[in-house]
Amino acid sequence: MLNIGRTGCMAMASGLLPVIVLSIAACSSRARSAEHTGAANGPPAPRRAPANRVFDPTSIYASAGLLANGEPLPFVGDVRFLAGRTADTTLVLVALSMANHALTFSPDGDVQRAAYTVTVDIRAAGERDTVVRRIVTQQVVRVTASRETTRTDESVIFQQFVALPPGRYTISLGVRDAGSARAGTRERGLEVPRLGPGTLSTPMAVYRASPRADGERPPALVANPRGMAVFGRDTGLMIYLEGYGLDSATRVALTSRNEKDAIAWRDTVTLARQGAISSAIVTIPLPKLGVGRATLVVSVLSQSKAEGDSARVPLFVSLGEEWAILGFDEMVEYLRYFAPAVRLDALRNATPEGRAAAWTEFLAASDPVPATTEHEGLRAYFARLQMANERYRDESVQGWLTDRGKVFITLGEPDQIVAQAESAVNQRGRAQVWAFGQYQLRLVFIDQTGFGHWRLTVGSEAEFESIARRERGRER
Repeated sequence: MLNIGRTGCMAMASGLLPVIVLSIAACSSRARSAEHTGAANGPPAPRRAPANRVFDPTSIYASAGLLANGEPLPFVGDVRFLAGRTADTTLVLVALSMANHALTFSPDGDVQRAAYTVTVDIRAAGERDTVVRRIVTQQVVRVTASRETTRTDESVIFQQFVALPPGRYTISLGVRDAGSARAGTRERGLEVPRLGPGTLSTPMAVYRASPRADGERPPALVANPRGMAVFGRDTGLMIYLEGYGLDSATRVALTSRNEKDAIAWRDTVTLARQGAISSAIVTIPLPKLGVGRATLVVSVLSQSKAEGDSARVPLFVSLGEEWAILGFDEMVEYLRYFAPAVRLDALRNATPEGRAAAWTEFLAASDPVPATTEHEGLRAYFARLQMANERYRDESVQGWLTDRGKVFITLGEPDQIVAQAESAVNQRGRAQVWAFGQYQLRLVFIDQTGFGHWRLTVGSEAEFESIARRERGRER
């Protein structure tokens, strides 16, 4: 269920079309309400810091050309192109998404309320002082439950249609949280195409869409700005595509290539013509896409089967919205301290067609609070993994792979650490003892080299593994 609100812009330039702001529940039943007026008041509600920077997908989105901003205010934006009213006008869709936890919520009667400002500046290429279009709009999001304020998935979407002449521009997209000083801005070049007869729109990942018959008004759609779906939760990734001045029943080839440029999925679809515009809504099955980053290429097929106009867009399939775009095998390796070997083997041994079902079963079996929208067990696990990487990065391998890292990730903070005096630094054979009262356990680490490469003693390794097997086998 989607709850859609409409509002105007505080600074409405000519050529702008209505802005749409949504509080979204992706393609699931996780609904929420949203209202889009006014500004935030009152003291901010307590915030939980993001836990999974080690899996922050910001750099992956940015490398694909998206307007991706990380901490302190994470958001991901993108731009798509459709035909406008005339051949000299292109309809530009600017959309961004962010998680509830990026905003500062405060009590407002029976609900929690947050406000944010979006600023979009579009300048002619090479003319930084000449703003062609400016959008400044403040939005408000209201949620009914406090736990909704800490959601880490894509839960807020802003989208704006702008009519521009074809040409080269620079776009700057900024977001500011009204309840704090947190803000972020991203900028990139913008090549606005001329979408005349025989051309295609940008393929657009959407949550829903309704085809249109002409360019007098924008299509009714809800954008998926990240072009992302969650493996094991979503069954497919919905794509909306338009063609212009094409023959009736024109066919289009769709090809998805993975990060190694291998073809992961291909199909053809007939564009249905309504008035001057032909269109199609296609759902790409996630098991065919696999997990990770992909590129979707669409091409018009002529009667000779040669390719005509083509367009492309990056797509992402994640194992969880709050994690980076990791491959399936890579994610299983990261989970080595989280679950018993038998569960991980079930994931490793799943066929490509069976991976979605195996992943879903794994999440259900290990989720400590199934009623919530996120997996608290994995969130806490990855938070410790990130902390281990930061604390123990001075060793020869990544911090989470060190002996101290695996103990910390599995058992948490020790109750006491007893180490030799500072004067013993660089001394071979120095010892460090970690005590865990809950387990009546004392683990001894030895630095045999004197360079901070701490290793569990043989006896401590055996004691730790005994407890670790028990912990990983618990129903989390």
